[in-house]
Amino acid sequence: MTLSRLAATLSIAALSAPSLALAATVFIPEGSANSILMVDPETGETLGRLPELEAIHGLAGAPGAKYLVAGSFTEIDRAEAASSAKPEGMSQDDHEAHHAKRDTSAMPAEKGLSLVTVLDAETREVVQRIEVPGAVHHTAVSPDGRFAVATHPSGDGISIIDLETLGFRGFVPTGPMPNYAVFAPDGGKVYVTNTGNGTLSEVDVGRGYVTRNMPVGEGPEHLVLNATGSAAFVADSDGGKAYRVDLPSGAVTDTYDIGGELHGLGLSDREGVLFVAAKGTDRLISIDLATGQQREASLSPAPYHLTTIPESGKLMVSSRAEPKVWIVDQASLTASGEIAIQGEGHQMVVLP
Repeated sequence: MTLSRLAATLSIAALSAPSLALAATVFIPEGSANSILMVDPETGETLGRLPELEAIHGLAGAPGAKYLVAGSFTEIDRAEAASSAKPEGMSQDDHEAHHAKRDTSAMPAEKGLSLVTVLDAETREVVQRIEVPGAVHHTAVSPDGRFAVATHPSGDGISIIDLETLGFRGFVPTGPMPNYAVFAPDGGKVYVTNTGNGTLSEVDVGRGYVTRNMPVGEGPEHLVLNATGSAAFVADSDGGKAYRVDLPSGAVTDTYDIGGELHGLGLSDREGVLFVAAKGTDRLISIDLATGQQREASLSPAPYHLTTIPESGKLMVSSRAEPKVWIVDQASLTASGEIAIQGEGHQMVVLP
């Protein structure tokens, strides 16, 4: 047996390893249904639904972090924001202070306005709604639970949110059409794909500025980092390729030709395999990162957002064309079940 075949065999065997522990809950934003569905990742059983969360596309959390952060893709006028219902348990004084006139140097006046909703990760209750400059596509929460960011495709930048004070911290221009964001393991940096100019921005969160921009493909969108933060994997949606970026050097070190329009990405537990939702060609792709070998399976219609379920050997993949999420075996790439949802399944979050 050649070394490349041995590596591929070992990768598949690792994916087939017995489950050690399953995450307790997967949170699925339901987009136009204005809600978040909670499901058991092992059985697909519905655990509940969080309503009255308008046009939620971006949803983020982190194991052990206090909050979930949901971003709305709908812009509202300032009068509507000021009159929005205060979260239960918030005093009227605190509510009015939250909606008081803001320093225009902190909140860009020329941008639109949207709301980010902060939910208690344990109780699922809304604890704060924070005004941000424009519609939110995706969100990210730092591993230490200290910060969150929201991407604004129409505003060419990101919002930084302080999760200790539950307030808007600042706006950082990153580039045209920022799409996806992922924090470095230490929480001090966040990486943002800019679809409009083919770059990956590295942002110093504490200081609130871009430290460097790295060229990555034509139109980078979804993004995932390895556990050490030494490499990023990026989906070039319209280019039909995925890239590995060495973050210390900023260089693209590997290119994976897949074809068609791409969307969600995920890494296996031991990070030997990259999963890609090939939305435009109705395929789910796995790439052995040691050998570059690709496997594929039909998944129709329009596989969209993707998340791996830690220590389970499973994936969850939403469909852009139908209201459902597939439960997929990582080793065989076959769907073992479907979860009926409302609306469209967007940025899913797995919490223990």
